[in-house]
Amino acid sequence: MADFDDGKDSGALRTIGEVGQALGIKPHVLRYWEQQFPMLEPLKRSGGRRYYRAEDVALVERIDRLVNREGYTLKGARAAIIGAPDTQGAAQAPVVRANGEEILPQLRAIRDRLERALAG
Repeated sequence: MADFDDGKDSGALRTIGEVGQALGIKPHVLRYWEQQFPMLEPLKRSGGRRYYRAEDVALVERIDRLVNREGYTLKGARAAIIGAPDTQGAAQAPVVRANGEEILPQLRAIRDRLERALAG
């Protein structure tokens, strides 16, 4: 969860700068993600100033995790968010090639063979 050290309540509205600073994400990236992820809709006030709610911050954290830590493309992250529950702490989404073939079982088989080879 984002660490806001500003004395505000955890459910307080945050500016794009506050969110960016807390999560280590530049504001232009957050604005781009708003275009790429239609479900990310911070409140916009006069002059287009953005205010992120707690659920917006949670979604930004999830997008960041999927894209920057788990290696999803933006399209893949969008699909994971729309079509699946949050995978944090649960089994990860299947790794699928462009042709739709799931490769996770193949990767696990390779890992198992390597472990046996190293142990033997």
